Amino acid sequence: MANKKRHNKPKNKGQNHHSHKCGSRPKDQDTLLKELDEIKKEKETQDRKEHSKQDRYNVIGVRFKRVGKKYFFDPRDLDLSINDQVLVETVRGIEFGEVVTTIQAVSKEEVFLPLKPIIRKAEERDITHYNKNKEEEPTIMDTCNGLIKKHKLDMNLLSCEYTFDRTKLIFYFSAENRVDFRQLVKELASIFKTRIELRQIGVRDAAKYIGGLGPCGRVLCCNTFLGDFDTVSIKMAKKQNLSLNPQKISGACGKLLCCLRYESEYYEEMSHILPKVGETVMVGNINARVIGVNAVTQNIKVSMIEDDEQIIKKINIDELKRLSNGHDDDENDIDDELKALEE
Repeated sequence: MANKKRHNKPKNKGQNHHSHKCGSRPKDQDTLLKELDEIKKEKETQDRKEHSKQDRYNVIGVRFKRVGKKYFFDPRDLDLSINDQVLVETVRGIEFGEVVTTIQAVSKEEVFLPLKPIIRKAEERDITHYNKNKEEEPTIMDTCNGLIKKHKLDMNLLSCEYTFDRTKLIFYFSAENRVDFRQLVKELASIFKTRIELRQIGVRDAAKYIGGLGPCGRVLCCNTFLGDFDTVSIKMAKKQNLSLNPQKISGACGKLLCCLRYESEYYEEMSHILPKVGETVMVGNINARVIGVNAVTQNIKVSMIEDDEQIIKKINIDELKRLSNGHDDDENDIDDELKALEE
């Protein structure tokens, strides 16, 4: 399901968010805005006729960053393909994005109504304008970092971006505590003559911006292909029989490794089939105690008495019979240091 927050005002509890308005709309955007107004009027008329009756909507997925979230938009009657660059209307203004899915029908529960429209395919002048915005970002970052040092603010600037129409300049930063940057916003607005927003982001998003290598030696998943951060829990690590050492199951951000979720469904399914460590099972007509479980190979290591001699044997799941459903993991038996990795 596509994330819907781009069409809503930020609601994150921990988010330190501030904006300042300055300047007026660039004259070279008047034609684009007029085109958008005509599209909106046409779409509002269509919505009144259809939205109350529809259960499914034709949408197309658009992404605004290389490894960003996917958002659904109304493709209208445009001939669009994957990798096409488009202009779309968002709550932040007009933005430049890339088509990442074909047109598909989704239920109304999967979209935020009314659907925002694709304005048009990006033209050569649009691509030039977008590239110009991107080229200015390093200079803007240097300017903002200089002001942060000037005001001695305890914050780490991560990134910045213009909306396509340059009506807003957004800065992303991380900080351990809330930061009073009202004077910083005023100075930025006076320099860049546009509306300024500063957004404080969490440690996972900060790692996504910075990048780096994970404990596996590969580039961070969040910096290469993860668009969204799914919930990851200590229970997932326990189901996979991983060491609950915080240093071994936490990533560069200091939180639980995102990859713990990749195989969690399989391990969850296997946990209902395979015996638990410590469980008593029957191997032939002999009682045995489970001392090891490999969910991938479905091999079980058991300790048993055979011919008056205690032996350790590796068997397949088909070679044993469970005497009970085993015991459930105590999900409350997690220390505070591990719980902090989930937050």
